[in-house]
Formats: sequence, C-alpha cells, structure tokens
Amino acid sequence: MKKIKIGLLPLYLELYDRISTPDKRKPLEAFYAAVAQDFRRRGLEVVEAQVCRLKKEFAAAIRKFETAGADAIVTLHLAYSPSLESSEALARTDLPVIILDTTPDYEFGPGQSPAKIMFNHGIHGVQDMCNLLIRNNKPFEIEAGHWQKSDVIARVIRHARAAQAATKFRRSRVGRIGRSFAGMGDFAVPPEILKKKLGINIIPCDCRGLSRVCAAIPERELELEIRSNRRIFAVRPGIEKAHRRSALVGLAVRRWIEKEKLTAFTVNFLDVTRASGLPTMPFLEAGLGMARGTGYAGEGDALTAALVGALATIYPATTFTEMFCPDWKGQRIFLSHMGEVNTALLSGRPDLVEYPFVFGEAENPVKPAGCLRPGKAVFVNLAPLPGNSFRLILAPVNMQAAGRGTDRFADAVRGWMKPGAEIPDFLAAYSRAGGTHHAALVYDADMFVLSGFGKLMGWETVVL
Repeated sequence: MKKIKIGLLPLYLELYDRISTPDKRKPLEAFYAAVAQDFRRRGLEVVEAQVCRLKKEFAAAIRKFETAGADAIVTLHLAYSPSLESSEALARTDLPVIILDTTPDYEFGPGQSPAKIMFNHGIHGVQDMCNLLIRNNKPFEIEAGHWQKSDVIARVIRHARAAQAATKFRRSRVGRIGRSFAGMGDFAVPPEILKKKLGINIIPCDCRGLSRVCAAIPERELELEIRSNRRIFAVRPGIEKAHRRSALVGLAVRRWIEKEKLTAFTVNFLDVTRASGLPTMPFLEAGLGMARGTGYAGEGDALTAALVGALATIYPATTFTEMFCPDWKGQRIFLSHMGEVNTALLSGRPDLVEYPFVFGEAENPVKPAGCLRPGKAVFVNLAPLPGNSFRLILAPVNMQAAGRGTDRFADAVRGWMKPGAEIPDFLAAYSRAGGTHHAALVYDADMFVLSGFGKLMGWETVVL
C-alpha cells in the first residue's frame, strides 16, 4: 500500500502580523510543527508550507503541494483566515481538500486566560472557508476535535487514504487496445467527457507497434517469464505454444504500460486479430497486471479500468469483475469474466489453461482459472448518470468458497458473492441505482474510505 503524502496548509490572517510583533505567531508555528510531526509519526509523508495569509501565498503553497505529488491538502487554521484569500486556489486545484478543525488547547472554559483567544479561534475561519468551498463546488471532507484528546487525526488519515484513490483516479492514464465494444452503452462515456469531468486520459494502442515489440523481446526474458508463471500457476499439460505466445504478448503489453506510464488498460477482445498485429488476447497480462496494481476492465471500458486502478492504489486486493448469473436458491450471485481476474485473489494455486478463442482470427491464449477466495469484500461500481454526472455504488458482500467436490467450473474465472440483501431485492436496487455490468470487487475495504473517495470526487454515493 502506497504511503500517503499530504500537503499541510497553515492558514492565518495578515492583519495580525501588521498589528502585533512577530513573536505572537511563534506558538502557532510550533503548533503547526507539532501537528505535522504527529502525522509523520503515524506513517504519513508531510509536505510543509510557510504560513499563508494572502492569495499569492496560498497559490504558491498549493503549487508546491502539487509539484511534490501530494495526495491531498489538509488545512489547519492557526487563527481566523478570510476565505476569499484561500478559496480560489483551493477550488482550482485538483487535489482533494480535507479540513482539520482543531485548536492547540483542549479546554476553554471560564478559567482560561483571555490571552488564549488569539491561539484558539480558528473555528470561525473554518466556517468561512467551508461556505466558500461549497459555493465554488469544491468537494471537501472535514473532521473536528482536539488533535491530542480525540481521534480526529486518525479520522483525517482515513480521509487522506480516500484522497489517494481520488487523486490517482484524476491522474488516470488508461491504455485502450481496440475500440469500445459496439452497442455496450452503460459504460460508454465520450473520451472528451472522461477527460473534462474525471481527468481520465485515454491512450490508444498501436497494435502493429506492439507486434514489433513482441518480435524484439529477447528469448531469455521470455523464458524467465514462463518460469515465473510456472511458479504462480499449475500449468495444464499440452499448452506450451499457447503459453509462450501469451507470455510474449504479455511482456509487450507490459512494456507499453511502462513506456506510456499507464495506470490501467482495457482490451476489446473483438479487435484482437492477426490482422490487427496482436496475435492473441492478453488475458494473462490483465490478471498479472492487476496483481501488480495496474487497473483493468474488459471490452474497451476505460471508465471501470480507471476505477480499478484507483482502488488498487489503496486496496491491492482489487479485481475487475461482472455479475453473471443469479443463484436464486443459494441467495448468491455468480461472478465471472472471460479470462481476466487479479491472479493474487484466487484460492490456492490457480490453474493456467488454454482458452479456445472463437471470437475472431486470433490464436488461442492462455488464461488463469480459479475461484475468488472467500472473505469480506465490497462490490464497487461507477455509474454514468444524466448531465455527465456519476454515481458510486457500494455493496458490502461476502465472497463464499465453492465447496469441495461441487465446483464444476474448473476452467473458469469464478466466484460466488452473497450481498447483505436478498438477491431479488439486491439486483433490483442495483439496477434502480443505474449500476453497470462492469465493476470492481475490493477485499477487506473500509466503507468509510470508499464513501469518502466518492465524496471527494463529487459523486453521489449509494450504499446497497
């Protein structure tokens, strides 16, 4: 799991510097340093900034955070700070904003020194700023409490974890092999809207160029890849040729991902043909790539591929999947796909099997075969809505073991998912919410973090 990096933004009022001596600010600068150190002690990387009072200072600090690759901005009011000084720069940045609403002193009753007002009145600066962020349509999260006498720092860190996914999503670079599957409308969003509304960049693949990369891969590298696969999978006998061509295409796809700095990729299997220059469908690399944290979705679906890639940043146990068949009797849903799955999530040692590719003029690939491991997970879907808006659908589920001696799907990618509601109610609610047929499955996820991810992206978030 990637280390969280935050930009800690200190807010102050320039007027106070004009009417008092510089020494007045020293206790608040020490408070800022102590909060920064507390975040570091808890495992975060903190990018600090000079105390900000005026528009140009806020703009410079936020540029510093962006350049440093921060996942989020955490604001800390050292005193009242007029919102028009900070709100423009905060609304303009793509970085998520998390507000830490706290003060140095825990107690402020009748016995407190009046001199302490100067050091503990930042809360009305928070109120001023939050109103402006809302009016500027800038999503934010806020947590309040004393920084030492409550769990407010821990709550902010959970939001920062969500912010990691939001920032990764907005920086998505999704490679697409082939076109979006003709006629599949639920995930179809024009590339210009994906870019404008979500920050997703689509990078088309030159399949003939990829074919040339295949031809240039050294034999030794190919043999090492095949050996690595044999350690991961139980390789079925008689599939050596298919394994070799799949490993070769997989290495070429991997080089393309590295060269283009892709966060995810998607493949339309109908566009994988000999004529295209890509000899076989890269099922194997899709699964191995997800195990390494690269997002994936089938059929040219850049939207879900970006979602899988972003979620994998904070939860490596994430895979692309689809609901295939309802088990009305068993009150569960059969999950599957043609051959793409995060190989690290399959129970036991998965098989590697040859897949009879009947969808076009391409050679047979190999693919992983296995059952998704049992455990708690969240089924996550990003649904396009009218007006180029989006809804994040979250469904806590239990993944169930197939059971010994009863699983007749030995050559398939599969899993059985039991939602919290009865299957008829769940399926109806999912479709009423606009859920698409492509989704992510995330094991051991924190619903607080996933909901926060949706909120920081500015999406409506629905829990089923």
